Amino acid sequence: MKPSKMHTTLRHAAAAAALSSVAFAAQAADVAAGKAKAETVCAACHGKDGNTPIDPSYPKLAGQYRDYLERALLDYKSGARKNAIMAGQSQALSRADIENLAAYYASLPGSMRVKR
Repeated sequence: MKPSKMHTTLRHAAAAAALSSVAFAAQAADVAAGKAKAETVCAACHGKDGNTPIDPSYPKLAGQYRDYLERALLDYKSGARKNAIMAGQSQALSRADIENLAAYYASLPGSMRVKR
């Protein structure tokens, strides 16, 4: 039996609703909690504003893509990405901490610019 046009439309609407709820859940990070964690854990090396690291070899975090920051922290935590300092720092972070930190730093204006 061939599905009716209405049935197909309802199925598409249900799929869209499911996808949007997944997208919302992925964006449910707490920027304020990320700021609080950043001030106590990250600011000493990366600067309070995420743009002024204490060493030029340390990355600027402000304005970076959220998914990049999450992946980097998860990789430091798992050992897939190697850095002695970040390996130690990331071990104390929960998944929620990582999501919150990434959301916070992504919300900040970055000072990195592409030179042309």
